[in-house]
Amino acid sequence: MPLPATEKKARLKNNIRHSVCYWTYNFLTLDELCEVVKEIGFGAIDLLTPAHWPVLKKHGLFCSMCKAAEVKGSDGWIDPTFHPTLIKQYAEHIDLTAQAGYKNLICFSGNRRGMDEETALKNMTEGIKKIIGQAEKKGIILHIEVLNSKIDHKDYMADKSAWAVELCKRVGSENFKILYDIYHMQVDEGDVIRTIRDNCQYFGHYHTAGVPGRHEIDENQELNYAAIMKAILATGYQGYVAQEFISSKSTRPEKIKALAQAIKICDV
Repeated sequence: MPLPATEKKARLKNNIRHSVCYWTYNFLTLDELCEVVKEIGFGAIDLLTPAHWPVLKKHGLFCSMCKAAEVKGSDGWIDPTFHPTLIKQYAEHIDLTAQAGYKNLICFSGNRRGMDEETALKNMTEGIKKIIGQAEKKGIILHIEVLNSKIDHKDYMADKSAWAVELCKRVGSENFKILYDIYHMQVDEGDVIRTIRDNCQYFGHYHTAGVPGRHEIDENQELNYAAIMKAILATGYQGYVAQEFISSKSTRPEKIKALAQAIKICDV
């Protein structure tokens, strides 16, 4: 799946370690997306399951955020009802992730369903502490993703960075971090650069998308992604930033070009 001639690979600075979330480009086969990624000039894809990993390895690419241990985003760690299933699945996937040579595994708070924030913190801390020792031994970092509850994920508990930061403090492990989704947090709280500067020690991964609309991160939306990337670099961050926008373009070549342009914007 070649890039348009005007978007052929240029040497990237790669001060930011770039990635792309597979689900946003799943109009391509994973083999096709791997070829696109290599042609643009970066080396990772986000949110892949163990079933995808052989294809990724065939292309010499890295899974920057693993998934499939979760039940679903709405049924997460704040509800003890789900703990037996989650503990079992995360124990299995921590081992699978380590065996594959990867290090990041996503998790979710789940929906409130009338639960108060303090109870949710206690419940999730208790659940995560039952598997965090295994993650530490295997060198795996669990990442709770913060999602907006205003538009996309109604009733989701971890919809503010402060709640997730407090959770990290209570878990008390370097192997439990926040997947700070810039799009979601701009929707729900804004103040993105200051939040990154003040809480960088708890942020282990980043996602992007344009606001409003979750489309391209270009000049047609309200966030200055070049400035945000510079702020991330200034914290000493050495992890991945994954593009997670849904292209508004109508054709496959235009959508692929949009990814190449997003990488260039973030390649500060």
